[in-house]
Amino acid sequence: MILEALGSALLGFALAWAAAHRLATRLPARNLVLSTGAAGALIGSFVTHMALGAGHALGTLVGAVAVAAALLSLLLRPSRGRLRRRSATA
Repeated sequence: MILEALGSALLGFALAWAAAHRLATRLPARNLVLSTGAAGALIGSFVTHMALGAGHALGTLVGAVAVAAALLSLLLRPSRGRLRRRSATA
């Protein structure tokens, strides 16, 4: 269980680092992104481990990465280059 938690935290941190590196203009402060990735992976690991049970380490890691990615997607802001459309009544 401890190795699953450590592995999921590292995977969440790596996912958050990659997102912060590629989408730096659309994400908030790097510290928030990195901590959200690691915390999301730990929460996902816990939930997946409780749902699947012991002995499913790969499934637990996949669930951890999925929850971390979902939480990181909530931090994304709209891109600034898009044109804003207004309604016809405005």
